Amino acid sequence: MARPLRVEYEGAIYHVMNRGDRREAIFRDDADRTLFLDTLTATCMRSGWQVHAYCLMSNHFHLVVETPRANLVAGMKWLLGTYTMRFNRRHKLAGHLFGGRYKAQLIDETDSFYLRTAIDYVHLNPVRAGLVQASEKIESYAWSSYRLYLAAPRRRPPWLRVDRLFGEHGLTREGLASRREFSRRLEAQRPRPGTADTIERRLGTGWLLGGEQFLPRLLERLEGKMKEHHGGEERRETELERARSLMAREMAAAGWDETRLRTERKAHPTKIRIARLLRTETTMPLKWIAAQLGVGSWTYLNHLLRQRK
Repeated sequence: MARPLRVEYEGAIYHVMNRGDRREAIFRDDADRTLFLDTLTATCMRSGWQVHAYCLMSNHFHLVVETPRANLVAGMKWLLGTYTMRFNRRHKLAGHLFGGRYKAQLIDETDSFYLRTAIDYVHLNPVRAGLVQASEKIESYAWSSYRLYLAAPRRRPPWLRVDRLFGEHGLTREGLASRREFSRRLEAQRPRPGTADTIERRLGTGWLLGGEQFLPRLLERLEGKMKEHHGGEERRETELERARSLMAREMAAAGWDETRLRTERKAHPTKIRIARLLRTETTMPLKWIAAQLGVGSWTYLNHLLRQRK
């Protein structure tokens, strides 16, 4: 069976979902959920992602994420791999945590109706799952970005964008009255027992969500560039160029050339500083960073980075 298509371009928006291996829990407790959000924060810092919504369930998660740098594949690889490593370390486990490839449904970014549809779907997920009772407010579910939409701006993480959805609702002025109106509107969309959930139908199938012209526009935009990301060639080229530019900038600032890079000792503070920047601001693997900086093995570099935190 063919693998799902991965389409990447600057400014693309996706509804992303992934489940645990054999549908087992990926969050055993609230500490795991906090760990995932910390990992998501680090992913956004590295990749420049903007998150429009998230919801953490017991055995799966949903994200609505925008990628200004056309790097969904690289970012997801880091997010899933790093969280798996941290989860396994915390629970003294080994092996896979997630089952198969993640789902990434492309959202028509030119029509805010489709972004609103995806975000509402994510925020209503706990209601559909029966985790929010009829007598409870949707915001009673703690592990969704919906609570943060209703919070004051200072309480939101910098990577969470609420302005586009508020704007689609015509709520252009941030304030308590706007947040209350936003809450009223979503409460009115709660799925009722025995009724069809149109949002769920729209988001449940297909690899894109948009108007009639979305696919033709997408094909025209990506003509000659669109490919299935088995090896992620386009992603690697983009991240590689970013990493090389960062290295060149930092070496110039330090007054280093290639000769000095190769002759300085492996644990030189400048090398460690550049390595840490590459780890923080790109998704390049440790093995590549170690080779480029002449640090030796990636395991030794990992030891140096941990030692100097």
